Amino acid sequence: MKKIIVIGSSNTDMVIKTDKIPIPGETVIGGIFLMNPGGKGANQAVAASRLGGKVTFVAKIGDDLFGSQTTKFLKKEGIDTSYIVKDSELPSGIALITVDSEGENSIVVAPGSNHNLLVEDIDSDILTGEKYNVMLIQLEIPLMTVEYAVLTAAESGIKVILNPAPAQKLHDYLLRHVWLITPDEIEAEILTGIKVHNQATADTAATYLLRKGVKNVIITMGAEGAYIKSENFTEMFPGIKVKAVDTTAAGDVFNGALSVATAEGKGLREAVIFANKAASICVTRMGAQASAPYREEIMP
Repeated sequence: MKKIIVIGSSNTDMVIKTDKIPIPGETVIGGIFLMNPGGKGANQAVAASRLGGKVTFVAKIGDDLFGSQTTKFLKKEGIDTSYIVKDSELPSGIALITVDSEGENSIVVAPGSNHNLLVEDIDSDILTGEKYNVMLIQLEIPLMTVEYAVLTAAESGIKVILNPAPAQKLHDYLLRHVWLITPDEIEAEILTGIKVHNQATADTAATYLLRKGVKNVIITMGAEGAYIKSENFTEMFPGIKVKAVDTTAAGDVFNGALSVATAEGKGLREAVIFANKAASICVTRMGAQASAPYREEIMP
């Protein structure tokens, strides 16, 4: 199997478990405090590695304790960290996360060095040649860097999976180079202007993205499941019902699993079934990277 390259953010997550998420001006007494490695890019890299992918991670970290701990953790997960760059100016990213009794979360991120991952920080050779066949990328790094990576990878024949989070408008020329885009309902609305609340509106939003040049669309709809649309087929895959305790990294695990299945040559249907299983296990555990399942948990 060829390798997967993940380009994106790396944070340290500081998590407080509490009965309820406070409203503005309110103070609540929380319970358990956890400090875990996180960030959408790193979460997805770890998920892909645990699920059997051969993963290289590209990111920018601060020259600080959080950054060095992150690199050590990723190496332990079997991830190639040789393209991670140290920032001499900005600190590593930090996320403050509150998780309520239903597993819902509220997150504030201080991106730090993530917002300083520049085009020149990405090795010119890494996205060319036949080293990788899948690239997974998100939007917690500068958009200019995302655009460069997507266009370069696509032109080299790498299948680009774009997880458009945090949500923002994207240029048509970027979308034309995306093999698979994976917005949730809110992200789909921001990308298309279409409010997604059921299968019909998901289909309308997905059709809009296909017309912009994206090859395949998967709109994740929480517990409802995932809606797939491509030139060849349309299908709704229901979610797997579980008791959620923390949904923080569910989308990241889903995307990491998709990248592994794609790298293994699986079709979209099989890839989504695999990703749904992985995400359903993730939400039953606390933490971001810590909650990512291993391959044997999904396919014993």
